[in-house]
Amino acid sequence: MLRKSALIFLTVMLLAAPAANLFAADAAAPTVDSLIAKNVEARGGLDKMKAVQSMRMTGKMMMGGMEVPLVIEMKRPANSRVEFTFQGMTGVQAYDGKNGWSLEPGGGKDPEPMSAEELKDAEEQSDMDGPLVDYKSKGNKVELVGKEKVEGSDAYKLKITLKSGDIRYLYLDADSYLEIKGESKRTVRGSEAEIETTIGDYKEVEGLLIPFNLQAGAKGTDQKQNIVIEKVELNPTIDVARFKMPAAAKPDAATAPAAAGSKAPAPAAGDAKKPEAKKPPQE
Repeated sequence: MLRKSALIFLTVMLLAAPAANLFAADAAAPTVDSLIAKNVEARGGLDKMKAVQSMRMTGKMMMGGMEVPLVIEMKRPANSRVEFTFQGMTGVQAYDGKNGWSLEPGGGKDPEPMSAEELKDAEEQSDMDGPLVDYKSKGNKVELVGKEKVEGSDAYKLKITLKSGDIRYLYLDADSYLEIKGESKRTVRGSEAEIETTIGDYKEVEGLLIPFNLQAGAKGTDQKQNIVIEKVELNPTIDVARFKMPAAAKPDAATAPAAAGSKAPAPAAGDAKKPEAKKPPQE
């Protein structure tokens, strides 16, 4: 329905436009593949992107007046780990290409598996190249919706249908072809929310342009999480074990409480109380 409505609207606008403008619009109309090619080129080129096998980003997340230090690590083919410190306690969210787990700060010392929704998000975020690069082989579908204004700048709006069926919108700046905004629907605490992400402050790191600022939050609200990247390392040595879920800590036998309903341990053989010997009857 969306595409049909857009087509009707576009037809009416073209019929009302002068012939010279119509021809100019046709000549300048980009294709999805040409836009993606320009985006990849703007980021530094496919060869340089694929040469990055691991990445570590150090920065902080700011929300509600608080600053939370964090480290984001990624490693091909699909590993990711976010480690953050809150009030002196460490939290972790990690994905090893198959399983995801998290460790909440102050929530105990044992990690817990991610929910199905969290696991789906972790899988998507572990793609180092993003959903546009090799989108066909990944099972994604990309459509050009049109051109819109993003904070006063023209941007191409791309609709991305992921292999999972989830839909994302990505905006490419019409001049630089870099990603400047993203939109998605996420399930947050059991409720669906429209999330808007602003992407900016691109800096060159070893020939690649990487955004050093991301601001995300529910659409239409002022409550945003602002991630500021301070340092980016390309191809650092990262042990793949950092993405694996660690085993649960074993309870201390000396301090662990007895299980409910369990019997008290039997005394040792040497500790058993011997029955008193009977005295012979006195005459």
